[in-house]
Amino acid sequence: MPNYLPSPSRYDGGSMHYRRCGRSGVLLPEVSLGFWHNFGGTDPFEKCRAIARCAFDHGITHFDLANNYGPPYGSAELTLGRLIREDFKPWRDELFISTKAGYDMWPGPYGNWGSRKYLMASIDQSLRRMGIDYVDLFYSHRYDPETPLEETLQAMVDIVRAGKALYIGISRWPLEALKVAADYLRRRDTPLLIYQGRLNMLDHAPQEEGITDFCAAQGVGFISFSPLAQGLLTNRYLGGIPAGSRMTQGRFLKPSALTPELLDRITRLNGEAETKGLTLAEMALAWVLAQKGVTSVLVGASSPEQLLDNIKCSGLKLA
Repeated sequence: MPNYLPSPSRYDGGSMHYRRCGRSGVLLPEVSLGFWHNFGGTDPFEKCRAIARCAFDHGITHFDLANNYGPPYGSAELTLGRLIREDFKPWRDELFISTKAGYDMWPGPYGNWGSRKYLMASIDQSLRRMGIDYVDLFYSHRYDPETPLEETLQAMVDIVRAGKALYIGISRWPLEALKVAADYLRRRDTPLLIYQGRLNMLDHAPQEEGITDFCAAQGVGFISFSPLAQGLLTNRYLGGIPAGSRMTQGRFLKPSALTPELLDRITRLNGEAETKGLTLAEMALAWVLAQKGVTSVLVGASSPEQLLDNIKCSGLKLA
């Protein structure tokens, strides 16, 4: 008997809607689960398991990772590997698993950026950690200004041709480099599936840079990471900085970010959400999903309850 039997209504319960990713055959859930936080080696495994099971039970089929997610580096992929072995192996073909390479991963000159050496080693390491034969999506995690784009892109093409990934993604590349990538990949019959960028009610950079318009015109999907601005677009900080919050840890979100001006803006947005009968988080996620060309929002979760609150945005239409 398996350790875990997913909900039989995970696709017909109505809690999750799906969108076509660009002009591909792939449908992604409007809400995808990110493993950036809360799935590392320092997190209790049973908490990770509860969040991942809750996600799949409610139709979240897309799990997003990177080689350096943890801490320590690689441990989020190890966590997913254990989850697959113990829970999800019978349902692997229902999952859409992505990972990335581009940030520092191991010491020395070959453990960072976008060289062929790094990318080829990284995908093999990631597959070993997760215990799977392939990932559905492999990203270049960041733009490398020193390595020729053709070297990075050809390595990605070869990873797909070797059967180690099914699709290619780009994360946080500038528009001009993205244009080169889309053309290069198309001409090699491995078209770019999706672009991952930060888009939320406080940060419109991908729209201002023309990235979302380009993706929509080219048939490339777009997935937003940090759609809640690392928790700023929730009610968590309306009364100040709570103990134990991500801001108190200061790794990625520092207390200095919560300026009086930003707090006033968040408070006004919260009031707007209340007039719509929504939480600030629901409105913020629905806003991203309403933007041109957006396929999915990538959320983190520290508990199943928090994830269920975020799922409420799926199918929600803002007035």
